[in-house]
Amino acid sequence: MPADAAFGVLSEAVDARTFPAAVAEVGDRAGVIWTDAIGSRSFDDRTPVAVDTLFDLASLTKPLATTTIALALVDASTIRLDDAVARFFPEWRGSDREAATVRDLLEHASGLPARLVDPPPATRREFEHEICRIRLEYPPRTQSIYSDLGFILLGFLVADASAAPLDAAFARLWPDRLLAFRPDPDLRARCAPTLPMAQDTRRGRVLTGEVHDNYAAALGGVAGHAGLFGTAGSVGRFARMLLNVWARAAAGSPRTPGRDDSAGPFTPDRLLEMTTRSTVPGSSRALGWDTMLPTSSCGTRMSSAAFGHVGFTGTSLWIDPPRDRYFVLLTNRACGGGTVDEMREVRRAFHDALADF
Repeated sequence: MPADAAFGVLSEAVDARTFPAAVAEVGDRAGVIWTDAIGSRSFDDRTPVAVDTLFDLASLTKPLATTTIALALVDASTIRLDDAVARFFPEWRGSDREAATVRDLLEHASGLPARLVDPPPATRREFEHEICRIRLEYPPRTQSIYSDLGFILLGFLVADASAAPLDAAFARLWPDRLLAFRPDPDLRARCAPTLPMAQDTRRGRVLTGEVHDNYAAALGGVAGHAGLFGTAGSVGRFARMLLNVWARAAAGSPRTPGRDDSAGPFTPDRLLEMTTRSTVPGSSRALGWDTMLPTSSCGTRMSSAAFGHVGFTGTSLWIDPPRDRYFVLLTNRACGGGTVDEMREVRRAFHDALADF
C-alpha cells in the first residue's frame, strides 16, 4: 500500500535522525485521503507528536502567505506584476536595478543574492536599506537565484500596499489560526520545536512557537520569506482550495463558492498564471512557487503540471492538479536533524512512494 510505503520512508528517517518528528497528509479536492504522525517532539523530548502538531513552515511562507497577498493586490489593481521595484523603494536605484519588477521578486529573478553577508540588522528600515543597496549578482531576468532577500523586500512591499502588517493582511485573506504567523499563546505548546543555527544570537535554547529563521526573528517573527506556522491539516485545506480553483480553470468554469475554497483569493485565470513556469532561462520557478522537475524534492513521478515548495526546517507542500492530489510533509529537521541533502532524499522517496495513491 502506498501509505505503508510512505510511512516506512518516514520511519527510517526518524531512525536515521534526519528529523525527530513528521506529520504527513495526502488528499484531493474533496478532502483528506490519508494522514499520520510519527516520532517525538525532539530527540531529547520523547513526547509523541500528533496530526494536530504545529510546525514552523519556514519558506512555505513565500507561496502560501506572501505570494497570496501579492496576487490579491494585483487582482485589486493596487499593484501590477510589471511594476518596477523602484516604484516602492526610493533606495532601489541604479542602472543595474531599474529593470527589476514585482514579477522578478516573485520568480527569484531580481538579481538579489540569497542572503546578506553580515548578520541581520535590527529593524525593517535597516533591512530595506541593506537589500536595496546590496550589489546584484546578475542582471534581472537573466537567471534565477533563490533569494530570501527578494521575498523579505516583497513582504515589505505587500504590507505597505495592504496598509496592514503582513500577518494581518494574510489573516484577512485566509482566516485560520492554525495557519498563521506567531502562534497564539494557547497553541505554542503544540508546536514542534527547533534549534537555532550556530550564527543565531538565540543559540543555546530551544525555540517553541518561535520562528527558526534569524532574519524573520529580527523582524518580530513576521517576514515575507519565513514566519508562518501551521498544521498539516491547515496546509492541506489551503491545498484543497487551490485544487478546487484549478479544477474550474481546467473546465473553463467561473469561480463559484465551495466548501473548501470560499475564502480563497484566486480566480482560475490567476491560479494558472501563478503556476506557469517562468520564462527566465534555466528557471523552474513560477510566481512564488516551484514547478516539477524530476530532479527536485517532489520525486520523479508527478505530472509536469505539479507545483510546490519546501522549507528549510523540513517542510514541503506539492500539488498535482491533473491527478487531483496534494502532499503535505511537515518535519522539524531543524531540531538537531540531518542535512538539507538528506531531507531532500527523504522527500523524494516519500513522494515517489505515494505516486500510486
